[in-house]
Formats: sequence, C-alpha cells, structure tokens
Amino acid sequence: MDNFVVSARKYRPATFASVVGQQHITRTLKNAIQTGQLPQAFLFCGPRGVGKTTCARILAKTINCQHLTADGEACNECESCRSMGEGASMNIFELDAASNNSVEDIRELVKQVYIPPQTGRYKVYIIDEVHMLSSAAFNAFLKTLEEPPAYAKFILATTEKHKIIPTILSRCQVFDFKRIENRDIVEHLKYVAGNEGVKYDEGALELIARKAEGGMRDALSTFDQLVNFTQGNLTREACLENLNVLDEEYYFRLVDDMLGAKLSDALLLYREVIEKGFGGQHFMTGLCEHLRNLMVSLDPQTLQLIDGSDAMRQRYGQQAQQCGLARLLGWLGTASDYEFRFREANNKNLFVEICLMKLAAPAVGQS
Repeated sequence: MDNFVVSARKYRPATFASVVGQQHITRTLKNAIQTGQLPQAFLFCGPRGVGKTTCARILAKTINCQHLTADGEACNECESCRSMGEGASMNIFELDAASNNSVEDIRELVKQVYIPPQTGRYKVYIIDEVHMLSSAAFNAFLKTLEEPPAYAKFILATTEKHKIIPTILSRCQVFDFKRIENRDIVEHLKYVAGNEGVKYDEGALELIARKAEGGMRDALSTFDQLVNFTQGNLTREACLENLNVLDEEYYFRLVDDMLGAKLSDALLLYREVIEKGFGGQHFMTGLCEHLRNLMVSLDPQTLQLIDGSDAMRQRYGQQAQQCGLARLLGWLGTASDYEFRFREANNKNLFVEICLMKLAAPAVGQS
C-alpha cells in the first residue's frame, strides 16, 4: 500500500509522442528543437489537467538531452535524462507561483539565472500558475524575461491567461492547450486499464471522460476512485451510481415519449430523475444538450461534432432521423427558453413539467 502511485503520476507522459490530445503543441515544440529556433520564454495556457506542466518538463528534458533521437525525442538514457527522471537535475527548476509570488521570490530567482549551468546546455525555469505573481513580481521579472542569458529558458504555465499582464505576454511565445477530446481520453484509459489488469465496459470509460470535461488528470483520478469502488471491474451501472451522472438513456427515452406524444410517460420519467437526486436545472441543461446533439446528427458532416463513440453517434443519428428538422427546431427553441427562465421560477418542478407538457404536445415543432 505504501508503494501505490496514483495513475495521473504513474502514467504521466515522458516523451512528446506520449502526450495525449495536444499534437499541435508537441509538433511545434519538436520542430523548434530540431531547427534550433527556441524562444527564450514560453507561455503554456489552458484548462487544468491537459498537459501544460507535463509538456514543460518534457521540453526541459529534451533540450538538455545529450543524445536526441532522430525524431527529436529525449533518449531517456543519458545522464541528463536520468537525473531529470529521478528529480535530481541541477539544470531544471520548478517554482509554484501560487506560494512564491512575492517580488523577493522573483529577485532570488533572477540571481540564480545569471549563474551558468555546471553541466548540460540550458538552465530551465518552469513557473507554474504564473498568473498568481504580484504586480511588483511581474515587473521585477520583465527585464530578465526579455534579455536572459543564452543558456536560460523560461516556461510559464497558467490556467488564466487573461490575468497575465501584456508586457509579459509580448515577451513569450504563447501556446494554447485545448481540452482533450473524450475519444482520446477513452483510448488512454483503455491503455491504463490494460496495464493495470482492470476489467471495463467501454460505456464506463466514456462516462469517466464526460465527467472529466477535457482534463486527463481528472479522468485518471476518477478512474482510480472507480477502480476502488468496483474492485477492478468497471461497469457503466456502477460508474453512474458513483459519479452521480445523469444517464443519457433518460433523454433518449424522453425524446421517444415526445415523438409519441406520451405526456404521462414524460412526466413520470422526470419524477424518476428527481428521485435519483438530480435537480431541474441539471435536467434541463442535459435536455438542451441532447436536442442539440440530435440537431447536428441530422447531417453526416456535422455528426462528427458529437464527442463520443461511433456507436453513440449512430444512435443519435437514428433518433434524429425519426424527429426531423422542423420538430427538433421547435423542441430546442422551447427547451432553451425554459432553461433560460428556470432560475426565475418559484415552483421549479412545476416549471419543468410545463415545459415537458409543451414538448410532448403533438403540435410542437410541426406547425
């Protein structure tokens, strides 16, 4: 038990090729290394858990590697790579700006910058959560960031790019990380599950990916939690129970009820959702998202906008064809209007039920 390492750390990528869902970033960084056109400062921006700090560490290791591979990756075997892997590198410094955000902290860092590396090619400074630096600290950093020694490289990372002052932005090459697509998260979870000997339903992994909202770290943390909950047998039903996620099956059933003008069944379905502990706002938001997915499923070209498995896309496509464009437009207009006005309602359950009555009425969307 003492040797347990969480999956987010155990399976942290060690090369650019193993980074998930950020190929536009890794390709640019590898090209810059191979051509020798490295800027003095990088700014990695994006949501939490998508690989900013991981890419910063890989970049720091790669530019100091003594035997780069033909495709621009670190060898992971030379003295520099080994010391980086063991956390003992004398050329790579990490600073958490959330707890070291004063002007004194930055002045101390600047003093270190002007001491040349004893071994290796570059001294690399990774500053995480850089938006937490105070205004005075930012100003104390400006000159060094603009004209550092040739051996110094700075990699700044932040989840809140808008808080970085323009004078810092103008001195950095900015890389915008994106949320990782659900399909990429699912594929990576399959790889982790296979290595760990965990049994799984693909539907369970899709639920984990949806819950993570584009963050691989969150997905792996949830994966560890559910492996413990299910004792290594991830089923969709167990994941729904533990994650408190509203099953999309409810919305497929609801649309079938709306197609058949089955008002009573629609109201009973909503009552079932409420009894499971979900609120009306959550239900309405999910309904609007489902109707949107049906809309984009009408055209094979826009079907790719649904971030899910091929089987799920096929199911959306089949139900969308049953609905038709006019009906879906009417439903989506009604549902989005009620979702927008939900907070103003005094009796919120009645408000949702009135919406369902309108949606299940035969005339809605057919005029």
